[in-house]
Amino acid sequence: QLPPQGGKRNAIAHDRRTASAYDPAMAKPRAANWLKPPGPIAPGLKIGLLGGSFNPAHEGHLHVSEVALKRLGLDYVWWLVAPQNPLKAAAGMAPLRERLARATQKFERNPRILVFDLETALGTRYTIDTVSALQQRFPGVRFVWLMGTDNLDGFQRWRRWQELAERIPIAVVMRPGSTLAPLRAKAIQRFAPWRLAEPSRLAATAPPAIAVLDGARSGASATQIRAKKAPA
Repeated sequence: QLPPQGGKRNAIAHDRRTASAYDPAMAKPRAANWLKPPGPIAPGLKIGLLGGSFNPAHEGHLHVSEVALKRLGLDYVWWLVAPQNPLKAAAGMAPLRERLARATQKFERNPRILVFDLETALGTRYTIDTVSALQQRFPGVRFVWLMGTDNLDGFQRWRRWQELAERIPIAVVMRPGSTLAPLRAKAIQRFAPWRLAEPSRLAATAPPAIAVLDGARSGASATQIRAKKAPA
């Protein structure tokens, strides 16, 4: 549920109750009343959008979010937990409620990171449609799309990826094992003239605009976590 308009730091209020275990019954979708919020979000907010399956959510997602908050001067990062990634098989995908529960209960301890099942509320499946709906709904908010370099190589497979890059600024956070992605990725090559040397300007720059954020890196991945849980 979205809050009434107010000061930047108090612009989004949410239920902070958590559980000690990842209980799917405790997952409370935050987008149930998305289309009818009690009031508008404060104009001028800078919000990073981190989409994905979060199957499961892990420290790598938290790392991308915290780097973006610090380096881009964002007010919030929204985790958009997808019901089903069109580029991933449904087999092995945990139920949405379970993925929401883990993301909310373990990683929403940072009050500036909020977890939503937004695509369920909007009825969107592809990122371009989700971003378009958000920008139409909240024209005063400066949205930035966030991703790790591990997702960069496959970005050109996303539906209307070039249109997406022309619609929203993109921040790419370096991840272990994908350090060469910014050099070889088609998206970086295509939009090289619009790559910013100073990331702090990204949220205020009209797209296309891309920034690569380097620094300390987290090696956590959902694939590794699922492999550890698999029976021997």
